Amino acid sequence: MLNFAKRIFGVLVLQIVKNQKNILVTGGAGFIGSHLVEKLLSEKSWCVSVIDDFNDFYAPALKRANVAPFLPDENFRLFEADIFDAESLRGIFAANNFDVIVHLAARAGVRPSLEQPKLYAETNINGTLNLLDLAKDFGVKQFVFGSSSSVYGNNEKVPFSEDDQIFNPISPYAATKAAGEFLCHTYSHLYAIRAVCLRFFTVYGARQRPDLAIRKFSQLISEGKPIQVFGDGTTRRDYTFVDDIIQGVRAAIDYDGSMFEVFNLGESDTVELNYLIELLEKNLDKRAIIDRRELQPGDVAQTFADISKAREYLNYNPQTKIEKGIEKFTDWFREQ
Repeated sequence: MLNFAKRIFGVLVLQIVKNQKNILVTGGAGFIGSHLVEKLLSEKSWCVSVIDDFNDFYAPALKRANVAPFLPDENFRLFEADIFDAESLRGIFAANNFDVIVHLAARAGVRPSLEQPKLYAETNINGTLNLLDLAKDFGVKQFVFGSSSSVYGNNEKVPFSEDDQIFNPISPYAATKAAGEFLCHTYSHLYAIRAVCLRFFTVYGARQRPDLAIRKFSQLISEGKPIQVFGDGTTRRDYTFVDDIIQGVRAAIDYDGSMFEVFNLGESDTVELNYLIELLEKNLDKRAIIDRRELQPGDVAQTFADISKAREYLNYNPQTKIEKGIEKFTDWFREQ
């Protein structure tokens, strides 16, 4: 405890000397979070704190490996806590002076949310409420919330625009993300917190979660095992490379416009599942064995982001088309 206190004191002194800002990234040991932490630490102007509970949704060892390179950095702090645990969070906030919160921690995934809706509500809704409450109590005025394209449901109008209604979610996960956005709006209105909600569209890249299609398919194809394809393979997704997502998140951290805003972060290029599988086969140099299944409840037919608003206000400019992105991903995958 004494050594920990000394380290915190030392970090605070360094912040003053270096004129650093203090940022909290929840879920910072995860896929997107660890990429954001890496980016922020590389800038040398941030003291980065991460809250992560290292739950067993997928192997905690993978998340620990994500943050292992950051541990020696004097500008990095790691707190193991559950965002549902308000008391633990309050202790962390009381010992720090956060300027910005980037809230990426969540129970993720559409299909698992059908099996554990209460767990998803507890983490994604009540956990978000805890963090907004603490932002209010400790005077944190910039709150960036990681939302999802799932909030659009089976939107018939394409591409999806931030002005489209989100009152028709078709999974508990989507409903919890929509609820998180509503809470952000409420706290922004009541307590002058600038809240920026970012709707991520099917993010992929290095460190991707093993349950997500691109990584799961790559693993199974490499092992010569069947991949489950739900439907005829014509569902479409706006696959977004993680580097492009981080560009948008980083811009949202600096956003100083209206007090509440929602932005789509995608590639604005919808890709058919069959074509995605072809790209994986090409880059892995191996044919996929298809185990075709019926469409699953909660899955949407397509996602497609209108990113004109993010281009205008965040200078968001995604660079990685799916062909190049899959090549980069499979290069990383082979190294693993």
